[in-house]
Amino acid sequence: MRFMPALALLASLTATTGCHSAYVEATVSNRTDKPIELLEVDYPSASFGTQNLAPGADFHYRFKVLGSGPMKLLYTDSAHQDHKSDGPFLKEGAEGTLAIAITLTGINWQPAPTVTSGR
Repeated sequence: MRFMPALALLASLTATTGCHSAYVEATVSNRTDKPIELLEVDYPSASFGTQNLAPGADFHYRFKVLGSGPMKLLYTDSAHQDHKSDGPFLKEGAEGTLAIAITLTGINWQPAPTVTSGR
């Protein structure tokens, strides 16, 4: 019976600390004056995207990095021209924010330091 208070304390600490799952919160922004017709972001082990991204619009996506490798952005503009941009290298367990801005002058990748360093 001496262990009951210690067991209760351990159970309450476990419940209050909870579990933490590392993820990357990505935002892809169209900062051009034309719509983007097809958008794909590749990251280690998967990809995400959208069919349309209007001028001035943002697309938000949250993902978990499994494995390690480079990111890549592929998109088709309104003139049906394909574009590709290589992004940062991600390590498994990476977490934080990642902003990808498609502008008239190119693609700007802005990862938080924790995204590119991983654990």
